[in-house]
Amino acid sequence: MVENKCEDRKACGNCEISSNCSTVERKDHERKRLQEKLFHIKRKVMVMSGKGGVGKSTVATNLAASLALRGYQVGIIDADLHGPDVPRMLGIEGQRLISSGNGVEPVEVFPGFKAVSMALLGQEPDKAIVWRGPLKHSAIKQFLGGMNWGDLDFLFVDLPPGTGDEPLSVSQLMEEVDGTVIVTTPQDVALLDARKAVSFSKQINIPVLGIVENMSGMACPHCGEKIDLFKIGGGEKAAKELGVPFLGRIPIDPGVVLSCDAGEPFVSEPNPSVAKTAFAQVVQNLLEGLAWSEKEAARPE
Repeated sequence: MVENKCEDRKACGNCEISSNCSTVERKDHERKRLQEKLFHIKRKVMVMSGKGGVGKSTVATNLAASLALRGYQVGIIDADLHGPDVPRMLGIEGQRLISSGNGVEPVEVFPGFKAVSMALLGQEPDKAIVWRGPLKHSAIKQFLGGMNWGDLDFLFVDLPPGTGDEPLSVSQLMEEVDGTVIVTTPQDVALLDARKAVSFSKQINIPVLGIVENMSGMACPHCGEKIDLFKIGGGEKAAKELGVPFLGRIPIDPGVVLSCDAGEPFVSEPNPSVAKTAFAQVVQNLLEGLAWSEKEAARPE
């Protein structure tokens, strides 16, 4: 049995510099501090994809931005440690995380919207992160518990493709995740991997909030005729077969690419478009999937 050396758990505010805490107590206190931070976050959503190249980060950043623009307090964690693209998409590339008395301050994208990413730590942008699982687990733990998130209505975690270390670490550290959003494209190879992401969520007992079918058709810029580049409807069909909600389909729109490269969330563009309407519908379906009442889903006062 490990001897308990900590004489006063409440007074022991920082086990890392205290000689009174045993190894077991340090881990216990670390877990409690993490849960205290997460207690102030109402809804925690993981955004996943079975494979890369389906526009997962684009969907994650625009869903988060949509809710922030509605007046909610929103945070986003870029958990793709090897390819952190969120800062570029949100126009905060080059900014840095700053330490404060309450922890590390996330970067403010705009009022009500905060972000954290490896790309905000001041590393050389072209330098590869060569880490194994334990280091990645520690980084994600710092993103969750070492940040001064404050009170949030939503925290989105943009995960790398697949079902490896990062989604496992997030699910274990958060303990209570409200659900996953699975992003796919309509072609069969993408849907095959999306099914694995759904299976992963079910295996670790996290609800699947729904599937988003991205890059689902487009309108010809010259004649307006609809073109199904990657087929259409595959995501909805997979959702029905797997017994999970279908959140909606988002068409290809050149404006999405331009907005991401310019560092402006596409949903913040003033001009209406089919893709912008599609994002709004996905957000509404997501809110309903989280079982929010009509009053809660309305813009806060």
